[in-house]
Amino acid sequence: MIVLDANILFYSYSESSPQHRKARACLENLFSGAELVGLPWQTIAAFLRISTNPRLHGARSASEAAHEVEVWLRQPNVRVLSPADGHWQLLRQLIFDGQAFGPLVSDAQIAALTIENGAVLYSSDRDFARFPGLRWINPLA
Repeated sequence: MIVLDANILFYSYSESSPQHRKARACLENLFSGAELVGLPWQTIAAFLRISTNPRLHGARSASEAAHEVEVWLRQPNVRVLSPADGHWQLLRQLIFDGQAFGPLVSDAQIAALTIENGAVLYSSDRDFARFPGLRWINPLA
């Protein structure tokens, strides 16, 4: 399974982003493939929060952004990820081991969900390197 971070989703829909083409190709490839794609609720909420921010160029309406999420969730290989039993213990360990505080706690949540599911995280955020045991790659590099 591949777990997606919000930056890959956002870049794929932000035509003004320098990473747009690579992110769009990555997303189209993943959603049309057979491999499972995991979307944590944190990722979905972050996409909605960022893409509807009126301060950002190219902001979408809430309706447009929600439609994009609905398209993803209809893909047969997409699964919404929720915490499993033992999530707190893993999350707590990642927070301490990764020295995650403030906004990095959200990254620790995504890292924990990825580890719990034996998955690989796709993100262009290098902060994920701080979490031991997390397998992640930057598909845009």
